Amino acid sequence: MSRETTAGLALRRILHRDEPVMGTVVTFDLYDADAATKELQTLLDEAIGVLHDADDVFSTFKTDSPISQLRRGEITLGECPSKVLEVLELCREARTISDGWFDPWSLPGGVDPTGYVKGWAAQRSLEVLRRSGIRGALVNAAGDTASFGGPHPGAPFRIGIVDPAATQRLACIVNSPGAVATSGVYERGEHLLDPHTGRPASRAASATVTGADLGLADALATALAVAGEQALPLLEALEDYEALIIGYDGTAVMTSGFPVARDPSPTPRTSRPPD
Repeated sequence: MSRETTAGLALRRILHRDEPVMGTVVTFDLYDADAATKELQTLLDEAIGVLHDADDVFSTFKTDSPISQLRRGEITLGECPSKVLEVLELCREARTISDGWFDPWSLPGGVDPTGYVKGWAAQRSLEVLRRSGIRGALVNAAGDTASFGGPHPGAPFRIGIVDPAATQRLACIVNSPGAVATSGVYERGEHLLDPHTGRPASRAASATVTGADLGLADALATALAVAGEQALPLLEALEDYEALIIGYDGTAVMTSGFPVARDPSPTPRTSRPPD
């Protein structure tokens, strides 16, 4: 889980909204000293509509959603909305990048892309807000954040990474490059499955991935939480994405470009690409 750090932000925020959707709460924060709030509210409603549409299509809890019908074999992939094909193709790419540690086709009950969809939908809703021309916006989907700009001119959003051993404190703070996603079992219990065995597994207490797109960052964070440190070289080799793994012993390992802004705990060691 990640948390937006709040120091110095309140005076610049012009719109804030919490929206229950996709089985969680998604928070929108918009920043600009001179923006017209009426026009922004219209765009914000459109951005929220993107999330509700994604929920209608991809929720495995809604029996009439296209993804539920596909999983039961009642419709074919060709009969699904085009966004289902789009997301499944992105999931295939994430499966390849993660060397199979993220694999929606390995889950019980048939293909389940929800591990990608939450970040994908939040990123798409952010793109609606980008049309507004405001200085900065942040979409927080249950701790995974997509953003552009920042709360002040020239200042990026700073995201706190929760310490999995003591969730009331932060392990570190990062400068967001646009997307920050964290995965682990310290809040929801053993809900992560090893796609190679089909059994619950998490070889890291938490895994955080930063990058340009929240859908991919979310998927890769899940993969790293399952695989642990052995998969970190995959992120070191991936352009524009960085990662931090915190072990059950409290040891922190990160890729060489992980954007730490401040580290309240002992300095994490840095991973290096293999020779």
